[in-house]
Amino acid sequence: MDVHGEEGTVLGRSTRLLAAVLTAVFVMLVGPSAPSGALAARSQPVESARDVVANRVMTWNICNPCDTSNVDRAAQIAAYAPQVIGLQEACVRDVERIRDYLEHLHGLVYHVEYGTVLQSWSRCGGAPWSPGGFGQALLSAAPMTDLVNVEYPDGGSEDRGYMAVTTTVGGESVRVFNTHLAQRRQEAVRADQTGVLAADVAGHERAIVLGDFNAVPDAPELSRMWALAADTDGRCHPLPTGTCKATTDWQSKFDYIFLRGIVPLRHQVRPTPYSDHHLLHTDLDLT
Repeated sequence: MDVHGEEGTVLGRSTRLLAAVLTAVFVMLVGPSAPSGALAARSQPVESARDVVANRVMTWNICNPCDTSNVDRAAQIAAYAPQVIGLQEACVRDVERIRDYLEHLHGLVYHVEYGTVLQSWSRCGGAPWSPGGFGQALLSAAPMTDLVNVEYPDGGSEDRGYMAVTTTVGGESVRVFNTHLAQRRQEAVRADQTGVLAADVAGHERAIVLGDFNAVPDAPELSRMWALAADTDGRCHPLPTGTCKATTDWQSKFDYIFLRGIVPLRHQVRPTPYSDHHLLHTDLDLT
């Protein structure tokens, strides 16, 4: 009997078994956010690192819970390569994967800060004793400082809040806010929430406020924001003569990029199959 040959066969079988187990564990950990082909694509080197558009900011409610691949979400963001991205309905785990795919598949490197307002197993999964964080997130190509997380005193039917950071857009330092207001048919709650948010925004000569406000432009609860800032779309305002492009699948404008002391250059609303909210991005003049 060839003892060494038998030992080699056993060792080979053990190695293959270990590799199979490790692969299965990795797939389980990655979960449904990585569709078939994503792992193979991720292993491929990025053809060329891309630069972000230094004066571009984006807001996107990424829809949760939705059966959407984070690979696809990352590809949507990468198509416009903004300097700053405000995400709402964001699970920390999903944002981590989106950020990872942006870097390894698209060559876009972002810093990240979170505005978590609740821990939710039904929204974000995780172990029953350690559910995932849910709320807002900000990604920025430049470092972020002076993070503030505020949970609104009354979130309505679900905890809500806003976050704010100081970062660089278009080569200039600016305060950036990201929020998600209470769901529809909770007008009084949203009015209180915008009061809290507006009081903070008012303390800055220049500010960018991103978010899903869950209210159309002429809704009374947005009056405090309109008193401080203008939407990036100059044709969109609370007067009946305003022309505001819808940002949702149900043909309402709920998503805004409010600008205080900053001039918009151009903006686009981009429908997407990966959320019931469209992507809204704008290029800014901060000189």
